[in-house]
Amino acid sequence: MESVANDLLSTLKVAERLYAIDETTASVRPAPGKWSKKETLGHLIDSAANNHQRFVRLQFDKRVDLPGYDGDEWVRIQRYQELPWREIVDLWKAYNTQLSSLIRRVDGNSLGNVWHTPDGKELDLEFIMRDYVVHLRHHLDQIF
Repeated sequence: MESVANDLLSTLKVAERLYAIDETTASVRPAPGKWSKKETLGHLIDSAANNHQRFVRLQFDKRVDLPGYDGDEWVRIQRYQELPWREIVDLWKAYNTQLSSLIRRVDGNSLGNVWHTPDGKELDLEFIMRDYVVHLRHHLDQIF
């Protein structure tokens, strides 16, 4: 999983571009019902938090039955829109630095362990880790 960890670390290089976005720009919602840059990056923090559980638990359990999460509700409840942009970027960067380290050191014997999703799918740890980086890049593309 070294390549996935490296992909995640290379993605974190955009932090300087994120820091360059001013508070006003980060706060603009592009349309009613759409997330601002603050909320989008907040969503990525929520994704990190939820996936962190999966990444760790699936290394000591063959199967986990963790809930999914409602991204809109997580963003709403945490009120990322009201937080300073720099704090959001700092947390995003720190959390993903930790996840990169975790992915780099994943026990290869656990990559086939599965998360039984609330909708009945079974996703193995390797897929979840790879998909995490794809999801992260998708939302970063939206920010930029």
